[in-house]
Amino acid sequence: MVQSSIADMKFETALAELEAIVQSMEGGKLELEASIATYRRGMALMKHCQQQLSDAEQQVRILEGGEFKDFNPAEAR
Repeated sequence: MVQSSIADMKFETALAELEAIVQSMEGGKLELEASIATYRRGMALMKHCQQQLSDAEQQVRILEGGEFKDFNPAEAR
């Protein structure tokens, strides 16, 4: 796994790496030190994804005038 800067990752890229980390850890074949390093990277990826989702939610609030509205896919077309 290439250690790239998490701060520069797009949401989809970070999520895909996080899913790969979960699979590798569930496999139970990592040594202790590798497991800890992988866990730390996974936590950083999770925080990054949560922040990006929070930022997107804030943008939607701004666009909707501060009110949440139910998303209707038929109206989006």
